[in-house]
Amino acid sequence: MAGVLSVIRRIYLTLYNWVVFFGWFQVFYLAVKTLKEYGHEHVYDAVEKPLLLAQTAAILEILHGLVGLVRSPVSATLPQISSRLYVTWGILWSFPELRSHILVSSLVISWSITEIIRYSFFGTKEAFGSAPSWLLWLRYSTFLLLYPSGITSEVGLIYSALPYIKGSDMYSLRMPNKWNFSFDYYYAGLVALGIYVPGSPHMYRYMLGQRKKALSKSKKE
Repeated sequence: MAGVLSVIRRIYLTLYNWVVFFGWFQVFYLAVKTLKEYGHEHVYDAVEKPLLLAQTAAILEILHGLVGLVRSPVSATLPQISSRLYVTWGILWSFPELRSHILVSSLVISWSITEIIRYSFFGTKEAFGSAPSWLLWLRYSTFLLLYPSGITSEVGLIYSALPYIKGSDMYSLRMPNKWNFSFDYYYAGLVALGIYVPGSPHMYRYMLGQRKKALSKSKKE
């Protein structure tokens, strides 16, 4: 029985990783093509559907960690996925005024390259039991440049969204109301920016540690 469940797990994770890989590959292809042919102002419109689908699919990775399908700690997965969902849905999808911003291009290109490598690595590892050394190196090295460019784009877009958030009541709850509770989405945006200050260096150091561990292990093998 345990053997059957292990096979089902591998098939599921292989399919999951490759399906999401193709979603991110589409995002990358459309972003580069649109950037070259029409300019950065049109990148979001070109990638919106596959971006929303591919990024939202990452919610399953939190569930994978919770139920033990993967070893990745939820404490590391949750902040990364939450911040990306916030930028994807809470900023870009919610405030169309930002969609022509040049940082959208750097954001989706940084994200898509990172995820193309990551999902192909795990998809290959689940399907064949291991991944080639060059793919392992890319998985644990490209973040050195792509994480800073992605984070800079995220922070820049959140900051640029603040005036539009402040001028809108979207997602805000004003008093009085039957719940006797208020929520201001503008201040939530400020809190999000504040979290990036300690959170980003912490995550970067965590990934450096993972890189050292993974590459040293591959050398021994």
